[in-house]
Amino acid sequence: MPAEMERLYAERLKRYTAAMRNEKPDKIPIRPFVAEFTAVYAGLTCQEVTQDYQKAFDAARKCAADFDWDAVVGNMVYGWSGLTQAIGLKYYAVPGVDLPVDTGFQYVEPPEDQAWMQPDEYDQLIEDPTGFLFNVWLPRVSDDVSPMGEPTSMRNNLSFLKGGMAMLDYFGGFGTQAAALRDESGTVSAISGILKAPFDIIADKLRGYKGLVMDLFRQPEKVQAACEALAPHLQHVAASGADPDGNVPIGLWMHRGCSPFVSPAQFERFYWPTLKQIILGLWKDGHQVLFYAEGDWDTHLDYLAELPERSIVFHVDRGDIFEAHKKLGEKFCLSGGIPNDLLAYGTPDEVRDRCKKVIDGVAGNGGYIMDAAAIMQDDTKAESLKAMTDFTREYGVY
Repeated sequence: MPAEMERLYAERLKRYTAAMRNEKPDKIPIRPFVAEFTAVYAGLTCQEVTQDYQKAFDAARKCAADFDWDAVVGNMVYGWSGLTQAIGLKYYAVPGVDLPVDTGFQYVEPPEDQAWMQPDEYDQLIEDPTGFLFNVWLPRVSDDVSPMGEPTSMRNNLSFLKGGMAMLDYFGGFGTQAAALRDESGTVSAISGILKAPFDIIADKLRGYKGLVMDLFRQPEKVQAACEALAPHLQHVAASGADPDGNVPIGLWMHRGCSPFVSPAQFERFYWPTLKQIILGLWKDGHQVLFYAEGDWDTHLDYLAELPERSIVFHVDRGDIFEAHKKLGEKFCLSGGIPNDLLAYGTPDEVRDRCKKVIDGVAGNGGYIMDAAAIMQDDTKAESLKAMTDFTREYGVY
């Protein structure tokens, strides 16, 4: 690695980790979560970066080199289609296959009566989560995997071979990508490992949102028990991909716990207890978690305040970042707060005004990371993102 890149990387890692520990670095770190934006900026289609992850990696590195960012994710274009198509996965619509080439991937939620887990199958999930997922759920979500008890086929057998090879290829590539980001532009890899709340697993991948809502009223004890059964497995997955040095956090994308998907009472009973248990376990082992709070989480901030100091970074999407700072800022680093619609449709001056307001309101004592409110897709304008970056570099110096 060139000495200059090594110096820059060390400087950026120190800045990034200081902010995440709710300390005051030399300046505000910039960590944009850019997904399909990287394709547009690199002159590629959404199909290209979805179908060819090496192009997605290249586009992410181009953005990291061209913009003055401290940290990025090696690839934020979710769901590399080579991996999903290797087993005929049904719940993703792929650009260029199911969608126009310039449309980002879509999640396809089945009708309530065709949910990937039926309402009378909770006991199977609770008794043996991995057994249920392998034996019952996987054949339902895959065109190629044969249901248990039915004759196998070459397509069934190849799906495991192709899926395993694709997974090893894709996830193994992130180590090389992290090294390339470090060598080429001195950029830090923003997260390591992934976590989802047990409640979100049920809502997103098993019962669907409508089915889960009905279950909250018809069989709430089963939902609660299922969350408890899934929790240790999800904690294990999160820990297995975590940064062994404990520098960068585990990414947690939070979905169905926000307002108005669940009430505060439902959040307290179903969503929070198992997620809190997981966070406490990870923090005990030295792993911080990035709470990427998609949607509006303002009604739940008091619950988050129960967590140990510095155990999380709280990312603000549609919530009020100033309210989040008031309730959480003494304990946790915050990030986000720059609306995506402003970056897509506003002027650079409007972007700079918003950045100034956020920095003045929440970043005075450190503990803040600049980023858009949500993952940036293909509608973010490069000039607006540059305005956010340049203004933060100039104004966000301590």
